[in-house]
Amino acid sequence: MENDIGKRTIPAFLRYVGPGILVTVGFIDPGNWATNLAAGAGFGYKLLWMVTLSTIMLIILQHNAAHLGIVTGLCLAEAAALHLRPLVARAALATAVLAAVATAMAEILGGAIALNMLVGLPLKVGAPLVAGLCGWLLLSNSYHRLEKIIIGFVSLIGLSFLFELSLVDIDWTQAAAGWVTPALPAGALPVVMGVLGAVVMPHNLFLHSEVIQSRQWNLEDEAVIRRQLKYEFLDTLLSMGIGWAINSAMILISAAVFFVHGAAVDDLVQAQELLRPLMGSAAATVFAVALLFSGLSSTTTAGMAGASIFAGLFGKAYDSRDRHSLIGILITYGGALAALLAVERPFEGLIYSQVALSMQLPLTVFLQVYLTSSPKVMGKYANSTWQKIVLLTVAAVVTALNILLLKDMLS
Repeated sequence: MENDIGKRTIPAFLRYVGPGILVTVGFIDPGNWATNLAAGAGFGYKLLWMVTLSTIMLIILQHNAAHLGIVTGLCLAEAAALHLRPLVARAALATAVLAAVATAMAEILGGAIALNMLVGLPLKVGAPLVAGLCGWLLLSNSYHRLEKIIIGFVSLIGLSFLFELSLVDIDWTQAAAGWVTPALPAGALPVVMGVLGAVVMPHNLFLHSEVIQSRQWNLEDEAVIRRQLKYEFLDTLLSMGIGWAINSAMILISAAVFFVHGAAVDDLVQAQELLRPLMGSAAATVFAVALLFSGLSSTTTAGMAGASIFAGLFGKAYDSRDRHSLIGILITYGGALAALLAVERPFEGLIYSQVALSMQLPLTVFLQVYLTSSPKVMGKYANSTWQKIVLLTVAAVVTALNILLLKDMLS
């Protein structure tokens, strides 16, 4: 009997896998690459714990965002427009659109850097190509097809890092200790703040509450809602676990290759240049290919998130065929490209984007907690007292880390 139940449960769960993977893309975007490589190169295995902690925080907040979408049938932007005063809702969502633009700027730049590594394209040529391809993906594909493409991208990224791991000698004893033992070596605070403070991204909270609705259900059926909530949590755990593994792999490789050779790494181009003599041309090429897929997938989801937020301003759900979503995509990519082309040095764009995200994130997190804690919005599924305590604690930690990160960037 138990085997029969298991056979029925596993296929049912697999039908719900997908939305969490789209969110995971933001957890393994080019910005995370740079920080993780710097962590491994500078401190070996000692900062692996921050990947574990950031993943736990991400699971809590992303599950809560998806919870909103399942129970209400609204994304975070739609719920804000419906339940907040118009002026407050518009102000909050306008800043969220700007955050999506800032995110897209970093993601597009990551894809352009990969194209420069692979075929020598200048960044200001590669950036429009990345944005154009991702815009085409959003406009020409149905959600379910797009979901499969993103899952394929993430799978290729994971396989790339498995290949890289097979080429290096990992000290698994030190790695195991690093994953669960908090440590703060001298000079590590900026790196820790960079990972823990930036891993929860505003656009991902909006995105998860939107894409979770791709699994159709009857909101009037309590059993269906409870089943949706259960499978969503499993999807989130699986997806964030994949993100944890890929981010960990970045640090493991960096520690095994760069740290042991005393090679400091502070940007992606430098990392690839150092990989070639230390691990060979194949490893350097695979690194660039994985970065390209990371840039393409995260740029695509950033555009979807920006469109979802903009459409939510008008009480509309995301639909790339609707003019509100189309305008949102154009604003997200157009604003990102304009910002990238305007800065004299593209890498300055990464700094500016992180400053923008650090300033906006607390607004989104506390907006989400407010809405999911409201019985008016969530009915009997509103956050319980202990859930509020956990969510507010995570929100306070994320906010404090972003304030520290912002202070460090501006100092």
